[in-house]
Amino acid sequence: MTDATPKARALPLACALLLMLTAACAQKPEVQRLSDIQLDPSRQDLALREVAELQSKGQRVWCVPYARNLSGINIRGNAETWWGQAKDLYNRGKQPAVGAVMAFSSSRKIPMGHVAVVADVVSPREVLVDHANWHRNEVSLKMAVQDVSPNNDWSQVRLESNPGTFGSPYAVSGFIYPHKVN
Repeated sequence: MTDATPKARALPLACALLLMLTAACAQKPEVQRLSDIQLDPSRQDLALREVAELQSKGQRVWCVPYARNLSGINIRGNAETWWGQAKDLYNRGKQPAVGAVMAFSSSRKIPMGHVAVVADVVSPREVLVDHANWHRNEVSLKMAVQDVSPNNDWSQVRLESNPGTFGSPYAVSGFIYPHKVN
């Protein structure tokens, strides 16, 4: 038996390196960045114009119409109903993506639930959201939200209510993506 040529030895080594790189990529923490989803600047303008119009008339600004205008997800009704209504209409999941609506579950603190639109995914455990009426009758842009769930599944989060200050945990049902179910 003769020794393999350098070229023949290099092929298995290249295959081994390729497998190691593939395995390393597969183990990377998953942050879902759906490249075809972005916040549409014209939708942002529309959402902010509607808020300004409501405020000028002395009317209340709510999270639901703001999230609907900003995301393009056409669901109506209290925020607590969005997760259930989205089933079979829009794709839903447990990973944040820019443009997705974070659907908060109802609780004693937020009995009608809450919805916010993901503006940026900072890390596997932090996003920035744009939403209305977290602070009464105001829009909050680029507010930090941290996943504090024990299973890293975004089922429980804390919001940066004031710069550098994160409040109590809130339950989240998941993310509604602005793609309709096929």
